[in-house]
Amino acid sequence: MINGLPGNVATVIAGHTLSDNRFELLPYSLTGPEIEEETFRLDKLDVKLIRPDERHAAIMDIKKTHGAFITVDYTHPSAVNDNAVFYCSEELPFVMGTTGGDREQLAETVIRSSISAVIAPNMAKQIVGFQAMMEFAANTFPDLFKGYTLELKESHQQGKVDTSGTAKAMVGYFNKLGIPFANDDIIKERDPEKQKNEWGIPEAYIKGHAWHTYTLTSRDKTAVFTFSHNVNGRDIYYGGTLDAVSFVHKQVAEGVTGKVFTMMDVLRGG
Repeated sequence: MINGLPGNVATVIAGHTLSDNRFELLPYSLTGPEIEEETFRLDKLDVKLIRPDERHAAIMDIKKTHGAFITVDYTHPSAVNDNAVFYCSEELPFVMGTTGGDREQLAETVIRSSISAVIAPNMAKQIVGFQAMMEFAANTFPDLFKGYTLELKESHQQGKVDTSGTAKAMVGYFNKLGIPFANDDIIKERDPEKQKNEWGIPEAYIKGHAWHTYTLTSRDKTAVFTFSHNVNGRDIYYGGTLDAVSFVHKQVAEGVTGKVFTMMDVLRGG
């Protein structure tokens, strides 16, 4: 079950799931209280939208009809922790692709539960691989960039209210590499005009993109290192999400409970 419809990312992931014969997409989706529609049309499938006050009874009925299933969450940052508590109380193993919320509390909720989950700020496998390389560098060569300054810029569509979870994760690696930098130092761009005219983001993707640039400059400004990953659209996220679903299914089959996995675990074990 993919929660967050009719949101943009949830819609993309659900569309790919519907066409992937490894999975059966359940015609239900938890949604926000502000959504007025009763159903969402996805190709030829009508998906029933379930509001928070209806979700417990709905999940009970879905379990009776379909048996056990895995939940994917692409909802809203403000709902992350409450949704996790709900999934754990209903014994719904899940993949959390939504960013934001209290991430430590999120992990603790799963650890104290009878389920396991994949929780990741980014489901794009290639970006996760890049993060793994940065993690290796940070652990193997601590203080490699000591004395350098960091500029970290990220741009996402105007509707993304929180700072990128991927950018925050990268801050930790750069800290280990010797650069003092805080999450509040991240430059966050959400202005469509600046994105188009100053960043050069194609107009077709202003409403759906993820551009990140990390620039490291030496103290005397004679050396500059730049790393970028620019994603247009949302299709890049579906492959990692569905791999994470398969990974969680494997953990369920093996009886693993109370454990939080990351996308790096998925890449290593998928």
